Amino acid sequence: MRLALLLVLPLLAAAPAQAWGPVGHRVTGAIADRNLSGVARARVRLLLGTEDLAEASTWPDDMRSDPAEYWRRTASPWHYVTVREGDRYAASDVPKEGDAVTALTRFTATLRDPGASLDDRRAALRFIVHIIGDLHQPLHVGGGDDRGGNDVKVTFFGAQSNLHSVWDSGLIEQRALSYSEYADWLSRSITPEQTIGWSLCDPDIWTRESIALRKTIYPADPNLSWDYAYRHRAELDDRLRRAGARIAACLNAIFDSPRQP
Repeated sequence: MRLALLLVLPLLAAAPAQAWGPVGHRVTGAIADRNLSGVARARVRLLLGTEDLAEASTWPDDMRSDPAEYWRRTASPWHYVTVREGDRYAASDVPKEGDAVTALTRFTATLRDPGASLDDRRAALRFIVHIIGDLHQPLHVGGGDDRGGNDVKVTFFGAQSNLHSVWDSGLIEQRALSYSEYADWLSRSITPEQTIGWSLCDPDIWTRESIALRKTIYPADPNLSWDYAYRHRAELDDRLRRAGARIAACLNAIFDSPRQP
């Protein structure tokens, strides 16, 4: 297994930064699917057809390959936030081009709007699933001094990488699980108390959690291996669990509204 991992890691290191990577996003989407209310599940089906939330979760990253200005420049800042001072996201942190939190607010309004077009509501749903996942990746709530860990060069199991890529994909791929296996494992470990505790759709809570975790994950030694992966495994699993449960909580709150078309 270690040989296979070493062969894959150079490819991960060369990939563009995408919070959680496709496997991590699909894990959060699959967990969310398991926690939708009956009404929310029906509303999602009306919008996406046979596409589930795991599939929808990677769409905003997949579309970055589109050469259109919207995907290459306009939508690019909507995957992260920057908090330059303090431990809490504030209105003063919002750049003129917007960020993940402002995009989430806007897409939530679109999804709630009975007058919005089907295409706009479908895109809004996919973005909401994706952005909530992004905000639970600690390096997507960055401090503005190292591009969310992209400038922090490390080796991961001997391969050249950076800290952002390690948290996007490296730690997840190191588990050698499919997204459905990983989601099954994590879903079974979510307690009723946790489901209730994570039911608030509040980005302020998520960003504060990510900031607190971010401060603990910068390594003293840039050569990362089994020790680093083991030390942060529980934290990684916790962020994925919370993201999935909160995606469901937000969609339940949106779709259980009587304003839905």
